Amino acid sequence: MNSHFFSDFSHVVFPKSCSVSLTGIKDTIITDCKKSEVWKVLILDPFTTKLLSSCCKMSDLMSEKITIVEDLFKSREPVPEMKAIYFMSPTAKCVDAFIADFKTKPKYKAAYVYFTDYCPDDLFNNMKMYCAKYIRVCKEINMSFMPQEAQVFTCDNPGAFQSIYSPKSQDKKKTLETLADQLVTLCATLDEYPGVRYKNNMVNAKALAELVDNKLAKHYELDDSGKKKDKTQAQLLIVERGIDPVSPILHELTYQAMAYDLIDIQNDTYKYKAKDGSEKQALLNEDDMLWVKLRHKHIADVSEQIRKLVKEISASKKEGKSDGKITISNLAQMMKKMPAFRKQKTIHLQLAEDCMQHFANNVEKLCKAEQDLAVGLDVEGVKVKDPMRTLLPVLLNPYSTHDKIRAVLLYIFSLNGTSQLNTAYRFLRDRSQDQTYNLSRWTPVIKDVMEDAVENKLDTTEWPHQSECPAAWNGSGAVSARQKHKASSQDDRRTGSRLIIFVVGGISYSEMRCAYEVTQAVKSCEVIIGSSHILTPTGLLNDIKALSKGPMETFTIEERSNA
Repeated sequence: MNSHFFSDFSHVVFPKSCSVSLTGIKDTIITDCKKSEVWKVLILDPFTTKLLSSCCKMSDLMSEKITIVEDLFKSREPVPEMKAIYFMSPTAKCVDAFIADFKTKPKYKAAYVYFTDYCPDDLFNNMKMYCAKYIRVCKEINMSFMPQEAQVFTCDNPGAFQSIYSPKSQDKKKTLETLADQLVTLCATLDEYPGVRYKNNMVNAKALAELVDNKLAKHYELDDSGKKKDKTQAQLLIVERGIDPVSPILHELTYQAMAYDLIDIQNDTYKYKAKDGSEKQALLNEDDMLWVKLRHKHIADVSEQIRKLVKEISASKKEGKSDGKITISNLAQMMKKMPAFRKQKTIHLQLAEDCMQHFANNVEKLCKAEQDLAVGLDVEGVKVKDPMRTLLPVLLNPYSTHDKIRAVLLYIFSLNGTSQLNTAYRFLRDRSQDQTYNLSRWTPVIKDVMEDAVENKLDTTEWPHQSECPAAWNGSGAVSARQKHKASSQDDRRTGSRLIIFVVGGISYSEMRCAYEVTQAVKSCEVIIGSSHILTPTGLLNDIKALSKGPMETFTIEERSNA
């Protein structure tokens, strides 16, 4: 084994169901050892476990004669008659664990090794020194990012917020380097060589843009074909979380954002109690087509659409009409009868009801104050002259401390302005045609950025080019993203341009939604958004709280009871 073998996922269609197809993984990893009839062991690290679980089920692996899936870092019994597939990150920790499996007494008959990214020479040479005779294949796959949704990716690194923004951070440079490597694998997966731009006066965005651009140039110089790849019809915009501190703080009333804010959903798993008292759980992902259809809709629309759907089902089933009232219980019973909804059962009826319960309890009253503070105008369009009068009722009512802190932050932003960019966008953009609900008047700043980018309207002073994209790039074909269009299927193959946006420090669910909305409005440009991780309001507050462990100024918010 004299050199690294190289492979990539350029043939994988990113925007289709979880972005990475099982077929792509089969073609890249499993084919190499498919000729053998020997049952195989699959060994994963935490990152590749998440990656594989986003597109594979155990039954899929079983069909490829993979009978055991093991954790690389846990103690494992030797199975010397079986071959092992190692799918892992190119880190010293992973490589050391691999070497330990073969250095003294081999645990497996042979090893097929696949790294998510380029393996440094020192680690590769260590493997070669101790395990060469057992390694049948060693390949590097361009996939060190996490496909989260059809148009959303993350770097699976929530700790990046602390590493980059904490004044006591010791690994900021290393974190930016890692994020840059991950962005390069994203571009390689999409087979894109984009022009890179960044938001001016954002030092981390600028540093990351420089790293990504340099690494992209090196990556495409080392292409297997021996030819230098030209720039493609794509732009990569890099911004920081500070471009819009409002969106991650607000109470959002679209289904997905609302659910992840108000309900305790961990690892995309919603846990609830069935009517018989038993504990149930459901995974909210791309496999749930009802979730995909409803997640970006306002909660009021979600409830209405479910009811309309069930009315249609009821009519088709010729159900008897009672008093005309539809209850959650009746809806659940009817849904159970339909084969198309068996897997989803009553999950979205229950989740929507849970969201609405929170809304009725306190969120509805909070939203008006939050929207007034965020937008700077009340429902009638009158400027909020005294933000403290808007904030005070929130502080004097028995809301949770977290909710009060969110309102205080919005108050501070309203006094100081979120940024020069935000102020410009908020007054130049006419969103009157977009507003349907009085409690959802705020539009994330990133949507303005997306629209300006696809219309080639980004100011070059505010958005300097780290590297130019082709002069012919026109993301929109001169079609405004604000014009109303009929939404097309997210699985449609697109032949136009791509706009990739990366936010340093986390993205909110409302910002994720914007990528879909702009893509649907501008059919000639697909918008993909990503970050180090996905934020919830509580998660962001916790991140901010942990930025410094030193002494901090504190203030006390007294909780008032109704007594």
